[in-house]
Amino acid sequence: MTDRGGVVAAATGAEALSTELPVGRSTGWWGMVLLVVTEATLFACLLGSYFYLRFQYGPQWPPGGNGNPKLLTPLVMTAVLVPSSLPVIWAEHGIRRGQRWRLRCGLAATLVLGVTFLVLLATEYAENLKRFTMTTDVYGSLFYLITGFHGLHVLVGLTMISWLFAASLRGDSFGAHRHERVRITAIYWHFVDAVWVAILFTIYLSPRL
Repeated sequence: MTDRGGVVAAATGAEALSTELPVGRSTGWWGMVLLVVTEATLFACLLGSYFYLRFQYGPQWPPGGNGNPKLLTPLVMTAVLVPSSLPVIWAEHGIRRGQRWRLRCGLAATLVLGVTFLVLLATEYAENLKRFTMTTDVYGSLFYLITGFHGLHVLVGLTMISWLFAASLRGDSFGAHRHERVRITAIYWHFVDAVWVAILFTIYLSPRL
């Protein structure tokens, strides 16, 4: 009877149950991947529409004598946003080792860089609105739609990171084996950074080619 009880205890113990858990990606991981694929398709349609309308419009682009878009602010924005993926990677690797301080520092650095990007975007809007608006012509509509849609995604990503940062400060469980929330948020943030590179080429660099 004792042996039988030992077998039952061994079969239902924490270690045994953990080996029976399904392996592979979590539902949250697959959900985020599907979301990223959907959003990437939307951005691809927007950028494709930009090139289609550009070549349909005529040789002068941007139209209306607006001239080529200025590069200084967008390049600074790129230098701020794209490297912001590095603190996220550092934070994710740190929490896998149970280093909560790395999670907090990495997320805080990403928050600062992301907010700086949005401030620079607002600054650029303030300058461009003196020359053209969303209703001025097709270029203005595409410019504000594409960059504004991306800015909204940056804001969503910052909201997710802020929630993780607040949770880390509250002492929520972020053990070495419970970092799925960080990994899912990192996927979204890397996507936001990659999309900006495509926007930089499309909106700011391609008119100069």
